[in-house]
Amino acid sequence: MTSEWLDVIQRVDAIAELAVESRLVGEMQRRGTVAKPLPIHFYTPTFKTYRSLELTDCGRSAWPAVSITGGNCKLQCDHCKAKILEPMIPATTPEVLWDTVVGLVASGAGGMLLTGGSNHRDEVEYGPFYPTIRRIKNQFPAFRIAMHTALVDYATARQMADAGIDAAMMDVIGAQDTITQVYHLKRGVDDFERSLEYLNETGMKVVPHIVIGLHYGHLLGEWNALEIVRRQQPDALVLVVVMPMYAPAHRPFAVPNAHEVGQFFLDARQALPEVPILLGCARPPGAIKPLIDAYAVLAGIDGMAHPSEGMVELAARLGRRVRVTPSCCSIAVGDEVMAVAENGSVELDLEEIMEHERRARLAHGLGIPVAAGGCASGGCR
Repeated sequence: MTSEWLDVIQRVDAIAELAVESRLVGEMQRRGTVAKPLPIHFYTPTFKTYRSLELTDCGRSAWPAVSITGGNCKLQCDHCKAKILEPMIPATTPEVLWDTVVGLVASGAGGMLLTGGSNHRDEVEYGPFYPTIRRIKNQFPAFRIAMHTALVDYATARQMADAGIDAAMMDVIGAQDTITQVYHLKRGVDDFERSLEYLNETGMKVVPHIVIGLHYGHLLGEWNALEIVRRQQPDALVLVVVMPMYAPAHRPFAVPNAHEVGQFFLDARQALPEVPILLGCARPPGAIKPLIDAYAVLAGIDGMAHPSEGMVELAARLGRRVRVTPSCCSIAVGDEVMAVAENGSVELDLEEIMEHERRARLAHGLGIPVAAGGCASGGCR
């Protein structure tokens, strides 16, 4: 190690003023020196000019979200109020779902997120749609389907796999109070682990999500959820940080503490050393976002959608092998649930990153206040 991580942060102009917690960064550095630095995969449209790679479409068509219930959901969770479903493509009958997918394939889509609102038991009622899903997979075998499963029993998990679902996603909640108060749900923590276990017993990729700060912006059951995931050892884990844009005024959410979020990133990395951990698009905007993103890079997260400015350079300076996929958010989500994909990505070293930053700053008349240099672990690859 040629430089302390706090010094490395200072060398990245875009994040030099971040209010990182020195104790936490020191802990990340101590734990991070145990093994060779992990590679990291960024999904971002901002690096599309590297090696003449261009985005041909930055709409929603590459990996759209389709809801079998339209904008309807019985649970009306406090952080969502079903509003997340409203911009999705509605396909409320099997016939409409078939026609929708035919159109998506014709437009070049590589797959879709299939979801829907839940009933009062946190179950999405996919039953009538399974024959159509099987028909889709038979007709278009390369078309990937990632399904938000919600809670399932074994028979339902088996139906999903038999229909041809490629990846099963579900939120794992580790606190009973969060299940009861935020989700308005009369189910237990054990139901979430049991569902994850049933999904794991199928041939589908299983990618649980942990929403950090789900209990009104406070961390409550996240570490218990992480222990559930550790016991089940899924194909990948996606972490997101709560963005309660639709929370009711009488049940407001606080902005999660970024340092606690960073600690959770580190604990997740240590608990799941062999499982890809990905930071999804959802995290709070504003000054907290680059702090959260920096902690993710320092903790050893495997992939990140839409990184803040400076994160690619930070990763390179820490000696992490950097890959960048020029994509919009829909593609990033698709790659996340199918684990880290490298199709269409480019591998960058520090000199390329610094040259890109120089060009960007000159184009905006900002000068070049950054200096190139070696990575913290002795060179970039």
